[in-house]
Amino acid sequence: MAAAETLAVDARGLTKTFRGGWLGGRRTEALRGASLAVPRGAIMGLLGPNGAGKTTLLSILATLLIPDGGTARILGLDVVKQAREVRRRLNMTSGNTSFVWSLRPPEVLEFYGRLYGFQGRALRTRVEALIELCELGPHRKTQYNELSTGLKQRLAFAKSLLNDPEVLFLDEPTLGLDPDVSVRIRAQVANLRRERGTTIILTTHYMREAEELCDEIAFIKGGRILAQGPPDALKRQIRIGEVVALKLDPVEPAGLADLAGVLDVRRHGDTVEATVDAVEKRLPEILRWLHDQGVVVRDCRVHEPDLEEVFVELAR
Repeated sequence: MAAAETLAVDARGLTKTFRGGWLGGRRTEALRGASLAVPRGAIMGLLGPNGAGKTTLLSILATLLIPDGGTARILGLDVVKQAREVRRRLNMTSGNTSFVWSLRPPEVLEFYGRLYGFQGRALRTRVEALIELCELGPHRKTQYNELSTGLKQRLAFAKSLLNDPEVLFLDEPTLGLDPDVSVRIRAQVANLRRERGTTIILTTHYMREAEELCDEIAFIKGGRILAQGPPDALKRQIRIGEVVALKLDPVEPAGLADLAGVLDVRRHGDTVEATVDAVEKRLPEILRWLHDQGVVVRDCRVHEPDLEEVFVELAR
């Protein structure tokens, strides 16, 4: 773990239980000792199935919920004891954000801008800059309820940048969007970190999105962080290595699975897939062994597993 002073987010042992039903007899443990460390200027992906605790964790970090136990600090500030200072330096948006139906994009941004202390010319300048950044200019006179889903998402993203946050939480920002709109949102997220050094925590169900944007991935399930690290390191941690896909004659020679560094061997039709720990080292060894066994290699391809496979393994 990085030193505390280099962390934008430092959460340790967070717990949160919701009570409902008759006399509060039903208990749901949303977080059960979740810990998360995010370096300043990083993009962290927070992945997990529905009900894993993603939104609860972000809500605590954003000072919207008070944890039952554990501690969390944003930029060195305690999210409970120093909540007001924390709020000035972060912002948050989600894939389900909703604004007043009759307001137009500039009016939405002006309303929230006033809450952040902007007024007069400074407010108008800030709003116009965000309208341009998020490509909302052609829709400045359209009421919120008449905007497309993609435009609503872009407006929500613009709102989250009003106070030029040092830390930004994006909860499913591309949920339900068309691919072309999702690409634009991801490009804006990447530019935000690159140009302003913003620390971003991104929750998503889209593995490709996480791989494309994030420096590190944290997997959460049942209220606990099961693993955290760069995508490649996570793949190695759970023994999901690179895959060598071979078309052989004979199709599946005995002994392939026993070779050093071979983690798994599976057959798919006329193709044998060998998962290895380090393809640069193991592929020459496999090919030499096949030659010695008199096996003909008709095709050979190498590919890396994606985070979907990592997620399935961790979520079991």
